[in-house]
Amino acid sequence: MTAVHDHPTQANAERRYTVTRADLPLSCPTPSMALWNSHPRVYLSIEEDLESTCFYCGAHFVLQD
Repeated sequence: MTAVHDHPTQANAERRYTVTRADLPLSCPTPSMALWNSHPRVYLSIEEDLESTCFYCGAHFVLQD
């Protein structure tokens, strides 16, 4: 994932995202995504199972170590 941009990426455009420990705490949508066309930001637990799925949109996140 990347840092916050001047032009945020489209929220929930993908079904699977790879994140790193630098991206923690994990939220969906991520800080680099636009919020105006997405669901409310929620924080997801990923450290234990190394995977997490957003219960709003179904986006699947995988922690790359």
